Amino acid sequence: MTDTVWTVRTLKAALDESAPVRDGEIGLRIVEGADPVLLVTMHQHGDLEAFVNVSEEQIAASVLLWPCDEQPDRAAFNEFLLKAQKLVPLSNFGIGTVDGRDFYELFGELATNSPLHTIITELRALADNAIDAATELRDNFTAPAA
Repeated sequence: MTDTVWTVRTLKAALDESAPVRDGEIGLRIVEGADPVLLVTMHQHGDLEAFVNVSEEQIAASVLLWPCDEQPDRAAFNEFLLKAQKLVPLSNFGIGTVDGRDFYELFGELATNSPLHTIITELRALADNAIDAATELRDNFTAPAA
């Protein structure tokens, strides 16, 4: 852990000075709103976008995967995700709502005093896991026969 307690703005400033941003692996932008959010674009992962929220309690990073209503046999898939959850390192599955539509999402959480290298590791793991989920789970999941 570090003595730094991150906010969206201090995290962006620190990431701006990091090798992944300088080398073009990661792009950053603050999205203003009631609570600002850091939009992290993972260029080496097909420009995958992760949203990072920093609160007093935790840093939360999430990636939207695909709309829930596009998943055949949603109930069986949800049960499968709950059972497979422990196989996905550093990430959890959830459902988030955007503009009234439910999306599967992958997210991870860290302490607000996590070191910068740990935050970068989490972002990379989240991006890797999101790509794997989008290519393997979505395309290859078939619900068990009833």
